[in-house]
Amino acid sequence: MKKQTLQQGVKQIICIMMVLVVLAPIALTLFAAFKSKADMVNTSPLLLPPFARITLENFQKVLNDKYLLIGFKNTGIILAVSIFFNVLFGTITAFILERFNFRLKKFVMSLFFLGMLIPSFVTEIARFKIVTGMGLYNTLGAPIIIYVASDLMQLYIYRQFISTLPVSLDESALLDGCSYFGLFTRIIFPLLAPATATVVIIKAITIINDMYIPYLYMPKNKLRTLTTFLMNYANAQQGSWQKLAAGIIIIMLPTILIYIFFQKYILAGVAAGAVKE
Repeated sequence: MKKQTLQQGVKQIICIMMVLVVLAPIALTLFAAFKSKADMVNTSPLLLPPFARITLENFQKVLNDKYLLIGFKNTGIILAVSIFFNVLFGTITAFILERFNFRLKKFVMSLFFLGMLIPSFVTEIARFKIVTGMGLYNTLGAPIIIYVASDLMQLYIYRQFISTLPVSLDESALLDGCSYFGLFTRIIFPLLAPATATVVIIKAITIINDMYIPYLYMPKNKLRTLTTFLMNYANAQQGSWQKLAAGIIIIMLPTILIYIFFQKYILAGVAAGAVKE
């Protein structure tokens, strides 16, 4: 009994520590966003300033920055187009690989999974040359084509989900005169809603949080995204930790809203292939 109690206590301590590791950076950022420059120096990072000195000036300055709207617009365009083609190509490719047998199928699947295993930075020089050769450098097309082509995670999620759908659905539809296109658009694709929601939220969070690709491929000011917008408050000339913290809080909100809206589908989509009937 004492041993079980001790084990439960250790587990609870570990869980509390994990929660603190996740929440501590968010709390520090939130506290910093309400501080003035003087309070950033004179008060502990773990504490809010006295109530009388709490300021909203940092949020006002960030919201009045003209590049914030540009960042939201560019990020929104990249997000919408990238996710649309990720879902379109991911569902079609997964349907073909899972439901059809053809020559070199195993080889094609091996190439897809090999692409998932190779770290992107290994091929960065070749990718940069391809993007510039296509004339996409310093355009919104550069991150879009990279997000669509280089991340194959959606293929794995859709294949796992389609594998749980009974083949009898396909057979019944085909016997009733449905074409393969009709089978996919009318039956298979609507049933992939949980997997699609999972892909949307994972891709959206990845794209919104990515700074490396927009910074490398779109250096123009008019092509700033939300993450490269934040760099304006972290540079040597205009660096301001409290404004940077306020910007982070503002930019966090879309990600949080996306997660809240789609969170009920996440577990169903990720675990779709865990059990087969």
